[in-house]
Amino acid sequence: AAAGSAGAAAAAALWSEVNRCGQNGDFARALKSVNKILQISKDDVTALQCKVVCLIQNGNFKEALGVINTHTKVLTSDIIAFEKAYCEYRLNRIENALKTIQSASQQTDKLKELYGQVLYRLERYDDCLAAYRDLIRNSQDEYEEERKTNLSAVVAAQSTWEKVMPEDLGLREATYELCYNSACALIGQGKLNEAMKKLQKAEELCRQSLSEDSDVTEEDIEAELAIIHGQMAYIMQLQGRTEDALQLYNQIIKLKPTDVGLLAVIANNIITINKDQNVFDSKKKVKLTNAEGVEHKLSKKQLQAIEFNKALLAMYTNQADQCRKLSASLQSQSPEHLLPVLIQAAQLCREKQHAKAVGLLQDFADQHPANAAEIKLTMAQLKIAQGSVTKACMILRSIEELQHKPGMVSALVTMYSHEEDIDSAIEVFTQAIQWYQQFQARTNYGCCVFQPKSPVHLSLIREAANFKLKHGRKKEAISDLEELWKQNPKDVHTLAQLISAYSLVDPEKAKVLSKHLPSSDTMSLKVDVDALENSHGATYVRKKAGKLTGDNQQKEQGQGDVKKKKKKKKGKLPKNYDPKVTPDPERWLPMRERSYYRGRKKGKKKDQVGKGTQGSTTAGSSELDASRTASSPPTSPRPGSAAAVSATSNVIPPRHQKPAGAPATKKKQQQKKKKGAKGGW
Repeated sequence: AAAGSAGAAAAAALWSEVNRCGQNGDFARALKSVNKILQISKDDVTALQCKVVCLIQNGNFKEALGVINTHTKVLTSDIIAFEKAYCEYRLNRIENALKTIQSASQQTDKLKELYGQVLYRLERYDDCLAAYRDLIRNSQDEYEEERKTNLSAVVAAQSTWEKVMPEDLGLREATYELCYNSACALIGQGKLNEAMKKLQKAEELCRQSLSEDSDVTEEDIEAELAIIHGQMAYIMQLQGRTEDALQLYNQIIKLKPTDVGLLAVIANNIITINKDQNVFDSKKKVKLTNAEGVEHKLSKKQLQAIEFNKALLAMYTNQADQCRKLSASLQSQSPEHLLPVLIQAAQLCREKQHAKAVGLLQDFADQHPANAAEIKLTMAQLKIAQGSVTKACMILRSIEELQHKPGMVSALVTMYSHEEDIDSAIEVFTQAIQWYQQFQARTNYGCCVFQPKSPVHLSLIREAANFKLKHGRKKEAISDLEELWKQNPKDVHTLAQLISAYSLVDPEKAKVLSKHLPSSDTMSLKVDVDALENSHGATYVRKKAGKLTGDNQQKEQGQGDVKKKKKKKKGKLPKNYDPKVTPDPERWLPMRERSYYRGRKKGKKKDQVGKGTQGSTTAGSSELDASRTASSPPTSPRPGSAAAVSATSNVIPPRHQKPAGAPATKKKQQQKKKKGAKGGW
């Protein structure tokens, strides 16, 4: 009895310790006390519950779940359902958490809160929205603002991923979380400018709320704003402001945020901006998308987009095997998705295997008829790239749901015209017009009243008529023009075309139809000719007439017979021109053909290098010989040089001197020169 009382006293002291540590938030110390209690009583339900709670508070979810699974007989689902589901949720075992919640006998408020989180992670947004509405309606506590935030997040996810028009929840956007979620919903609707304003408001509210806390630093505020700035950059990217978006993305990466999901999304968006350029940067950024835990932070569509970009990056970096491996994996995960097979076809085209790429696309189109239209458009593009325009037309005409579309008709007619296959082009017009006639017959079933044709139908008929007239098919164009005139008898342009066509086929019919043309009086337009000629866009502007005198009037009348004399421009004289000196008559000849040309002067130093023995002189030896200088006769002018002039007259520059004759050695050079060459002064 004494031992029992001592054990009870020890247990009571331990429970007091557990209670005190729990109130202080010291769950590690509380866990030690709980373990001591379990040593005394290993199947104590309360102690086991406390142990699980302590482990959860310390972040040991796996160990806590192990305790629950080990003591299933004691810890039944009714007792520990919330703790078990929460551990499974935090361990990313979302499906197991859902089963645990649904198997609980009593749905408490805590389980309902967790149920909403689980549904959001499973992307079951409709059920999640209903769960949060029920919680907000039936609960009144301090967590109402958090529930409204979660509700707005569900609406934003529906707008973004399911393209559902969000309903107005009537929530007052008093917090930056609500503003941010509202901006995300607007982005899903494509209202980018409004979304940017909401994000700016969210940033302002975030700064205000965090700056009130003195313990929060500027770095903490910037870290909290990172997700808002990331969404701003995404809007800039959608608006085509890629440089601004890229700058903001890089600023966020420099902050090194702890949210791996945010980093993965930003890295992926940078890769999409780089495309096939700046591949080295993209290879560095793709590592951020492979961080641990990314798959639990992003939606399925976000993860899928990242995998697609990895495959494209592998293709751009010429990693063919890696590209095929990634695209094949994506195709196995989403067999009906277009992008994996398009990436494979693009890789085959880079390897010059166009026929194999077309075959791959054809197989996919046969297996998935719902997506065949887009695949066949790609096949046609490949055929055009190969120069097989006719085969491309055959592929396009096999897309039944697009045969009657104006864009498809225009493309086919243009391609057939390029191939000079006018009959096939007219056949395309005919099939499209027949489709609209059948469509009108189906919609007006049982109605005998005349129904006007749709604008698209009339446009096709007019284009067909113009095409036939252009290529000389007058008879075929007449029926189309008559149909158009029947729809609008007041259309003068159509009537004129019809008369023109009949004039070559049936002139009498053309005369009869010409009576329906309006008279010249009704066709006259009140146009001010003077104002039109003097308008800004007129090529000819009439000069305003002024008052003319009698003499001026005669001159004005006779001006048409007399042509104006053009003033001759004065020729430019050289800078060194001297009017007192007679110009050189040979100035128009090239320098080599002039009689006084002596050839180029050779440098003295160059001539002296390497001639004679060391120390000897060549050029100046005769001048230094005094005996030769004394006996030599005075030099006389060379034959053909200019005569000396008196001292009073100006000295003629060498270039203006007129030699008497040219040396005989230059005759061969004069014969080789072309005639008519120009020379300078």
